[in-house]
Amino acid sequence: MAVIEDPPLEPRPSAPSAVRLAEVLQPGLLQLAWLQAVVATAGSLYFSEGLKLIPCTLCWYQRIAMYPLVVILTVGLLVRETRLRLYVLPFSLLGLAIAAYHNLLYYGVLPERIRPCTNGVSCTRRQIEWLGFITIPLLALVAFSVISVCLLLYVPDADEYEASGERER
Repeated sequence: MAVIEDPPLEPRPSAPSAVRLAEVLQPGLLQLAWLQAVVATAGSLYFSEGLKLIPCTLCWYQRIAMYPLVVILTVGLLVRETRLRLYVLPFSLLGLAIAAYHNLLYYGVLPERIRPCTNGVSCTRRQIEWLGFITIPLLALVAFSVISVCLLLYVPDADEYEASGERER
């Protein structure tokens, strides 16, 4: 009896680990962005209403960018909006820029004289510092980064285009 051998398998080129991670996370990227927005919004409300910490000017600007994201992402997920990144990224990238600026001020990279918080609470006041480095400005930076990266990596699949009634041109 003749033995039939399978042809040798050619090695599959390995994708960079970031690409593989994005592929694995793809189905849940929007949900992750939504969860991050909810946690960040709830956290900021807890800091101000629960712990009675007064937000600085930059914190208010970041809240203005974060709070609508909960509503936009919720509605976008419910109606399976394929263009959700067009609505979310302007808010998340603006918030990311403000949070980056806030962290540069907070950690002393930028000089004190250019800080916007001249009235009320100082933007560099240390209100919370967990584990010696986790601060409110850092939490905001991470939150906006997670949301922005999730939306930049998200690619709606063909089924979502069909479900939303869009056609490729």
